[in-house]
Amino acid sequence: MDIKTITSGLSVAAQITAADMRAIKDAGFRSVICNRPDGEGADQPTFDELSRAARDLGLEAAYLPIVSGKVADEDAEAFDAALTALPGPTLAYCRTGTRSATLWSLSQARTRDLSDILAATKAAGYDMAGVVRRIANGGKTPTDTGDASFEVVIVGAGAGGIAAAASLKARKPDLEIAIIDPADIHYYQPGWTMVGGGIFEPSDTARTMGSLIPRGVHWIKSAVAAFEPDNNAVILDGCRVVKYQRLIVCPGIKLDWHKIDGLVDTLGQNGVTSNYRYDLAPYTWQLVQGMKAGRAIFTQPPMPIKCAGAPQKAMYLSGDAWARRGVLKDIDIQFNNAGGVLFGVKDYVPALMEYVGKYDATLNFFHNLVAVDGPARKAWFDVARPDAPVERVGMEFDMMHVCPPQTAPDFIRVSPLADAAGWVDVDQATLRHKSYDNIWSLGDVMNAPNAKTAAAARIQAPIVAENIVADIRGGSPVAQYNGYGSCPLTVERGKIVLAEFGYGGTMLPSFPKAFIDGTKPSRAAWFLKEKMLPPIYWKAMLKGREWMAKPEKVTVK
Repeated sequence: MDIKTITSGLSVAAQITAADMRAIKDAGFRSVICNRPDGEGADQPTFDELSRAARDLGLEAAYLPIVSGKVADEDAEAFDAALTALPGPTLAYCRTGTRSATLWSLSQARTRDLSDILAATKAAGYDMAGVVRRIANGGKTPTDTGDASFEVVIVGAGAGGIAAAASLKARKPDLEIAIIDPADIHYYQPGWTMVGGGIFEPSDTARTMGSLIPRGVHWIKSAVAAFEPDNNAVILDGCRVVKYQRLIVCPGIKLDWHKIDGLVDTLGQNGVTSNYRYDLAPYTWQLVQGMKAGRAIFTQPPMPIKCAGAPQKAMYLSGDAWARRGVLKDIDIQFNNAGGVLFGVKDYVPALMEYVGKYDATLNFFHNLVAVDGPARKAWFDVARPDAPVERVGMEFDMMHVCPPQTAPDFIRVSPLADAAGWVDVDQATLRHKSYDNIWSLGDVMNAPNAKTAAAARIQAPIVAENIVADIRGGSPVAQYNGYGSCPLTVERGKIVLAEFGYGGTMLPSFPKAFIDGTKPSRAAWFLKEKMLPPIYWKAMLKGREWMAKPEKVTVK
């Protein structure tokens, strides 16, 4: 007997026997639901036989037989009623457990998020792809799916999505493209570090979404609930269905603020801030300006995160501001990094270490933020040094800049598109999905081992566009991605260490060393970050003008 846990109140199993009842009782179950009709299999015990064995042990039993493949809407309602009436926890069973898991999924559709339902059943080993539309429709069989169909559908209207749409339109203007995204505002997220450093205004980093969607591209203002790649379909909230010939998946990354106990309750107050949110970056600068003495903690969670340099950028710009005001000597800067190195590409570390020394910052590696008490101004870190037991330590603070843990969005992690870790599973050169050859991905959500930065998406978008057009024309991929990413590390106001690198940490500088030596802080790199990159983003990248982003051609051997 193999019992699979769905929730604390329900588990499911394949066919059980009367002899299993003692183990079921000992496992703590108080009731049993049979979802398999009598006589379905020659060696199957009858419900009467099993219910007698259950009653003898003080277990309650209910008979809700479902013919395989024919779970009706009213069956799910009856299952929910049985779960409510029976004492829990409950074990439901059928031939394999799938019918029981399906009944639970449909019964919970009105009270739980679709992603939570799919995650619970997936963790138990059951695939609910066949009923995902019904779950999205509140557990009811859809009567009108309202299908729309496009040649290319793009999930996500962030940097990668809009750039990919613009690059596709530049290559094939007649292409019928739809972008799916519920947001009203599009943000230039690389600018938030500069907001937190008092250089940019928040409004410099925001535009209305409608003003950026490329001309001729349909904007479906909705959230995605699930994918049906075998049917070339995307399921939207409300169970609307959008069909595609080719799909691009780029919804970005999920900032998991709730993973740190107490953090959500104190963000934006009690000295706790983050440049990873538009509304909080101004608070960072407010805190920096107001701080005259005390301890400032800057945190970095386990990888992967978007813009891995951002946590230390906040530290450097804050330290520079305090140095200029003459209060740095009275401020204790602590950089608490869950990882074991300051920066993943060693060539840039010496220059960064000079600034760590300049600001007298303490580097605490293997320190992962797990809890915050804002009013008490105290944070707790799990310290997990190699070959040592995990130790929890508390640290008081006057200001704390938090970089939140990050994962793929929930609807991606539970989808057929995801790898075991939850990221969209692509070929790292062509950015084409490994299992579905009419799906591509780019940006933060895919699993290629590159830095998750806007600069990476700027290079990836034309590659995806080029390969999709080649596919439309019946050809093989013609462009390949070398893992390029860029991280302009703002080490002081007016100077930047411009880190540019690809797969394996290979340095990939865009400029001659005489103009910008990325391993050294330079004013030219600051000028690029402050004055050139924002207009390149708004007026080139999002418009399909691929300045310094022409796709690298596939090498034929």
